[in-house]
Amino acid sequence: MRVTTLFGITLSLAMGIGGVTLPVTQAVQLRDGTVYFVQPPKLVKATTTYKDVNVWGGTYYFTINLPENAGESLQKVTIAQREGTENIRYHLNDTRAFVGERNRKESRLTLGAVTDERETRTVTVNFEPPVTPGQTVTIALRPVSNPSFSGVYLLGVTAFPVGEKSHGQFLGFGRFQFYSNGSSWLFP
Repeated sequence: MRVTTLFGITLSLAMGIGGVTLPVTQAVQLRDGTVYFVQPPKLVKATTTYKDVNVWGGTYYFTINLPENAGESLQKVTIAQREGTENIRYHLNDTRAFVGERNRKESRLTLGAVTDERETRTVTVNFEPPVTPGQTVTIALRPVSNPSFSGVYLLGVTAFPVGEKSHGQFLGFGRFQFYSNGSSWLFP
């Protein structure tokens, strides 16, 4: 681990008790080169535009806050389906990201590759350039359609700092509940 970072964190925690804190701006990096966030991002919320099964044209929003003292920029985010009867498929080319929240979009972010690993049910969203600390960003994923089966679908969100060897920080689950209203299969 970088000695200055460890010392800065220790000093900041010790001094924070007395009301004085020192900013830490370096990322944590281990001897083997693995990079960690000093202060990890936070999954603020995950929402969907439609909650009925089989609905087309929906969007799944994942809002993430990257704190000022993250120590490193946000390079990529993975979203992995951990629970749910049906594998959700996405229109990867329609993936968007922006600074702000779903209803308060500020500026659009440029994305690099957006990929899908079907076996692990994981979508990876790369930011190009990386997102700098101190911002709230939202990723908008477009499913081909909502699942055909009702129930709870859990999507795990993991954030990765910039670095050739970066450690992913699990932020939590986006929980989507899809309902069958009995007629949604007739009117997608």
